[in-house]
Amino acid sequence: MAAWIVRAGRVGEREGWAIEHSVAGGGFTEITDLAGCQSSNETRELVARCIPAAKPKRIQNFAGQLWALKGRIQVGDVIVMPLKTSKTLAIGRCISGYLYQPETDPSRRHSIGVKWERTDVPRSAVKQDLLYSLGAFMTICGVSRNDAVWRLEQVIETGSDPGSRSLHIAPVSTPSDDTETIDSTEVDAIDIGAITQDAIRSHLIENFKGHQLSELTAAILRAQGLSCVVSPPGPDKGIDITVGSGPLGIDSPRIIVQCKSETGQVGSEVVQKLQGAIATTGADQGLLVAYGGVNKPARDLLNNQQFKIKVWDADGLIEAMLAVYPRLDGEIRAEIPLKQVWTLVVGDE
Repeated sequence: MAAWIVRAGRVGEREGWAIEHSVAGGGFTEITDLAGCQSSNETRELVARCIPAAKPKRIQNFAGQLWALKGRIQVGDVIVMPLKTSKTLAIGRCISGYLYQPETDPSRRHSIGVKWERTDVPRSAVKQDLLYSLGAFMTICGVSRNDAVWRLEQVIETGSDPGSRSLHIAPVSTPSDDTETIDSTEVDAIDIGAITQDAIRSHLIENFKGHQLSELTAAILRAQGLSCVVSPPGPDKGIDITVGSGPLGIDSPRIIVQCKSETGQVGSEVVQKLQGAIATTGADQGLLVAYGGVNKPARDLLNNQQFKIKVWDADGLIEAMLAVYPRLDGEIRAEIPLKQVWTLVVGDE
């Protein structure tokens, strides 16, 4: 049994197709049918014929990924598709081997069958070391470090990563340790943006729990120019922060904030409690801050509340924080020390 990352496009353009049709794959539009390839070398030869002007490293890179799709991924293997559109993870199992469909969209011709068991696993439900491995930038690659296969199976079963069973976890170096290409050549390619986001998310989840999350959220809202009153620790009756504007802090927008620091998705009862607090206080809007986001029943309830209630999951909180980071209180910045770095963008298939 093995585990594999199979991405769905540079901006997630194949994600809906993959989930709806129970498949994984796509991309590599210049490459023809792999059905006749019985080895990695034959796959490399086919790729070289299809893109003769490509440099050897690109040919080898494509061949390694395509041979994984054609010859290495087996029925029963765990498949992970990081979703760029929702910043969550889809996880399932391979149920059928390589299929080439020449009559369809060129970006969807190479695929395998997958039964998607979970399509909205929050990244906050996965521990940092495993997230690092999932940050490999290639479209298709294997994941094996730190008990990855067992842990991903546990995520399928429970929705949460229990961590490695080993008492001696190998130190994290780069995701290239998990990246398989032909001739055992490793391609050092990681998604720096995703790795950075995961590291910040893990830091917040570890260090800003319970009342601390309320304090962080209030600091962000104050940096946006709003007035905030944070409820003291303890029972809050659905109100963690009361937000307003103007000289007295009671002008519109008047916002009630509820904060949930658990890493799992919260349910509709939390949304209903926030709705009640908004109605009781006469607030204009509500903000639900939940590291793990909300589950489907809660999303269904929120569909008609788009101009009334906003949800910040861990990534939404990070986005809001980064937008005002230079204006945050010095103590908060000391607890979340960040440095902006410019880097070249490496494209994927």
